[in-house]
Amino acid sequence: MTPDQHAPTVRDVADWWATAVSRIEPNVIELRGRPVQSLIGSTSFAGIIWLMLRGTTATPAQERLLEAALVASVDHGPHAPSIAVARIAATCGVGLNNAVATGVNLLGDVHGGAGEQCMTMLAEISAHAGTDLDAAAATVTAEWRARSRYLPGFGHRFHSVDPRRDPLLTLADRAAADGTVDGHYLRAARAVERVLAEGRSHPVPINIDGCTAVLYGELGFPPPLARGLFVLSRSVGILAHAWEETGQGRRNKGPMPPSILPTQLGDP
Repeated sequence: MTPDQHAPTVRDVADWWATAVSRIEPNVIELRGRPVQSLIGSTSFAGIIWLMLRGTTATPAQERLLEAALVASVDHGPHAPSIAVARIAATCGVGLNNAVATGVNLLGDVHGGAGEQCMTMLAEISAHAGTDLDAAAATVTAEWRARSRYLPGFGHRFHSVDPRRDPLLTLADRAAADGTVDGHYLRAARAVERVLAEGRSHPVPINIDGCTAVLYGELGFPPPLARGLFVLSRSVGILAHAWEETGQGRRNKGPMPPSILPTQLGDP
């Protein structure tokens, strides 16, 4: 054994798992230093999410904004890949937990990651803004579109105007007006909408990923947590769909009805 090595002690093992998130001991459960019995019945689930991730207690206004974003992202029907595969998995005998995990595991960069990407883009616009927010938005969006034809958080393949846009942005407007949030993510998002509307007959409005990016950014969450919070939200819809599917009696449900056969491609 070299001089800088020693047999691990109890303290070494305890330090290996050091955490400020929770304290669990016999007859003691604390979350961020607060006894769980003081939180049960007095704190909402959104409030607990804030506490666990931030280590502080959200104000009622902050909690309402967080809850609104979480509610808005819960479900988008079985044509969403994460929900479709959860329903398929639920018919394969893997159990409800595995069906939900199957759906969650599809929430990656393309399906589920746009909120994180949009937060990063809006932060770049705010950092470059100076006195001309629209010019900054034009510059930054051009840089992003040079890398991908998809601009995260804007436009929707299904909706011409995302039904969740107006209520979420209205809440953000009110929060900015009363000082709950600063409003810089909100202003950057609206600048992008203006830039995307130039020279077009139809606007390209912000979508659910962009709206939640605005709210999470205004609330001070770092971009990677936008994806984590989306996972928490969408898990509710995934669970509901997987549970519904288990009651419909199908076994080994495929991605299309048996009466529809895949198109046969020729040899390469």
